[in-house]
Amino acid sequence: MIRRDQYLNKLISFKDRDLIKIVTGIRRCGKSTLLELFREYLLDNGVDEGQIIAINFENVEYNHLLDFMELHKYVKERVQKGKKNYLFFDEIQNVPSFEKAINSLHLDKNIDIYLTGSNAYMLSGELATLLSGRYVEIEMLPLSFDEYISAVGIEGNLETKYKEYLEFGAFPYILELDKDEDAIRDYLTGIFNTIILKDVVVRKKVSDPLMLESVVKFMFGNIGNACSMKKISDTMTSDGRKITSKTVETYISGLVDSFIFYRAKRYDLKGKQLLKTNEKYYAADIGLKYFVQGRKGEDIGHILENVVYLELRRRGNKVHIGKVDQYEIDFIAEGIKGTEYYQVAASVRDRSTLERELNSLRKTGDDYPKYLITMDNDPQVSHDGIRQINIIDFLLKRY
Repeated sequence: MIRRDQYLNKLISFKDRDLIKIVTGIRRCGKSTLLELFREYLLDNGVDEGQIIAINFENVEYNHLLDFMELHKYVKERVQKGKKNYLFFDEIQNVPSFEKAINSLHLDKNIDIYLTGSNAYMLSGELATLLSGRYVEIEMLPLSFDEYISAVGIEGNLETKYKEYLEFGAFPYILELDKDEDAIRDYLTGIFNTIILKDVVVRKKVSDPLMLESVVKFMFGNIGNACSMKKISDTMTSDGRKITSKTVETYISGLVDSFIFYRAKRYDLKGKQLLKTNEKYYAADIGLKYFVQGRKGEDIGHILENVVYLELRRRGNKVHIGKVDQYEIDFIAEGIKGTEYYQVAASVRDRSTLERELNSLRKTGDDYPKYLITMDNDPQVSHDGIRQINIIDFLLKRY
């Protein structure tokens, strides 16, 4: 079992606080394992097994609790009076109107609630309304490269390990498949089909799953490119797959809600505002992209950009695309450390490419930390305060 200390420590820090803890993220990224690790922590720190109630709503054994009233009754009959009780509900979105049961249970000060969900819609509906200000979301992603290395070992060629990390994907269970390409393909097929069918087709009432799959392939083929619903619609229509902008918007909303893609909005540094046009989208896992789209015509630069984007989110940042006049900054990261700027390029050994990437960062007009992330295996260097770092050093925090 891979320890996910970054997330486990967050749960520990929120233990017994009057907040519902909600772990969200793409299916099979490790949410259930995280709750298992936290339950082990509780047991190791004086909590009795009888104080823990754990239910996974993907398990048919609990189908009788898919009614929120039955769920509420089941829990109330089992909580121990006068003691702290810890509730763990996996894939809670499978329970219609679950927020009513959760809201009622949360009124009991002797109950501490932990939920997981594979769809962001659960935080945008009645749950958010009922529990405004009373829950905390912990966003979980597939393995970081640092976590991957901690599992496979740092010995050997790190560049080879990085390529394998991208090629096979970062879902934790893939490490158990020992680079067996057929087994990995079957595993990713299951993840992909479950996300598409359960989280998008059913919830968005999609009448044409094949068209949805075409949109998914388009999105995987355009990670890091500026997109609009009309551009996607026009491109697909010109390729003989007629689809309206509204339908595209519905499909992409479902894909983003299911955490298979993340949306990065553009931020105008001069106007100090988010822009409503030319958003970019990044995949939750590069291995999943390769599975869906193949490696034909892969854009190394945009894949690198995707890796950096995910890492910045893992580190707890809000991440936007920066705009300064006609210049673009790949990422503005806002987190605990404040604001940081990142430019990403496969290689900057060509002088003109280096100057182009540096110029965008120089246009910000402020003194926030600035980084240039590349695949060049060169010594770390500073360009008048702009630090150039190799991607592996960045992912392993060796800078």
